Amino acid sequence: MDEVTTATTSSRTTPPTIATVGALRASGHEQTAVRAEIRRNLLAALADGRDPWPGIQGFGSTVIPQLERALIAGHDIVLLGERGQGKTRVLRSLVGLLDEWAPVIDGSELGEHPYEPITPESVRRAAELGDDLPVAWRHRDERYAEKLATPDTSVADLVGDVDPMKVAEGRHLGDPETIHFGLIPRSHRGIVAINELPDLAERIQVAMLNVMEERDIQVRGYILRLPLDVLVVASANPEDYTNRGRIITPLKDRFGAEIRTHYPLEVQDEVAVIRQEADLVATVPDHLIEVLARFTRGLRESPYVDQRSGVSARFAIAGAETVAAAALHRATVRGESDAVARVVDLETAVDVLGGKIELESGQEDRGREILEHLLRTATAETVRRRLRGVDLGLLVSALEEGGQVTTGEQVTAHELLTSLPQLGESDLYDTVAEHLGAASEGERAAAVELALEGLYLAQKVSKDSDDAGTTTYG
Repeated sequence: MDEVTTATTSSRTTPPTIATVGALRASGHEQTAVRAEIRRNLLAALADGRDPWPGIQGFGSTVIPQLERALIAGHDIVLLGERGQGKTRVLRSLVGLLDEWAPVIDGSELGEHPYEPITPESVRRAAELGDDLPVAWRHRDERYAEKLATPDTSVADLVGDVDPMKVAEGRHLGDPETIHFGLIPRSHRGIVAINELPDLAERIQVAMLNVMEERDIQVRGYILRLPLDVLVVASANPEDYTNRGRIITPLKDRFGAEIRTHYPLEVQDEVAVIRQEADLVATVPDHLIEVLARFTRGLRESPYVDQRSGVSARFAIAGAETVAAAALHRATVRGESDAVARVVDLETAVDVLGGKIELESGQEDRGREILEHLLRTATAETVRRRLRGVDLGLLVSALEEGGQVTTGEQVTAHELLTSLPQLGESDLYDTVAEHLGAASEGERAAAVELALEGLYLAQKVSKDSDDAGTTTYG
């Protein structure tokens, strides 16, 4: 997969029809620097009450205000945070603050503004053609470039190098037009994002110093001054300063803003992230999403988990997708028309997600035990919040009198519901379903199973599991 990516949006309007620089001037178009353009569009969105950051969850009172102030100030930005905190999503959302269409010199390598050509070739064309200089229109998606920093990234990748093919064509080595420009110059009048900046070798970071401060580039000693108009943004894991690498001090000093990101502070924000990002192939009730959110938060607070590496939001997202897959597998094998995840499916998440967690030294052999304990804790917390005020005494009494409820990975919702003990004229099962927003048969089974698991965790009933994956409450 190519490491350089470009942001995309779902739809585009038709670009303007202006085709020459003369017509562009006649239309009254004014040239705007990229920082001023972002500032203008951000302030307009804030004044209109529009959200400039669609899809960004949990940063509303912390990261977003800092980010907005940095953009209004026109600063280059580095986001510091552990893995899976949404740094890349924040960076990619910046493209929405650019004008939808921007004029460029048609055919120019760096997408220069028709009023301000900067490369020797574009300067020559502008002088020769005058008002007939052709104009093309570039969509904002094409003005955002992203590079994943890797140790093998070269100066040529980011800044540029001599193009041997142009030299072979007969051009003199001293000719600036023999230069093949790298990613940063090609992002002229746009945004360039560098993910995992500390992974860049220090000598490569040095090559960025001129870009960040003097706003020009130097390639192999060429006397080439290009007044680049580019916003540089980056992401970094704070631990990279001591582990894989570091941001060199002069480059760090050139970023006007360093903003710390964080994991969601509230459970509802964690739930919103899972709902937004997970690609679910079956119905996963809200209470199970909450269990996974609390499970993830418990891992982040556990002394047995290496918190320096963090517990990514992708952990909970992958957990939700795994639980949904388990439900669809059961529905397919057993012929259920409605695939709905239940508490019993949470065990599948533990089975496959253990490798995504880095435990503290000496705790590696207790990995599954730690995960299962934290999952039980998360389930109990969810039951207390979701079923607060529901008296489950009748169900406890029925089980104490010899009743049993059987569930399992391959037990259908109908089989689970038909195994429930009769409670006379009580509408307890309906009450539980109502509290959890359950409507279909599968959702009702998921609701009742959560209540049973809550009773077991509160030590009100027993639970036995066999090797075949069948669980019996009684």
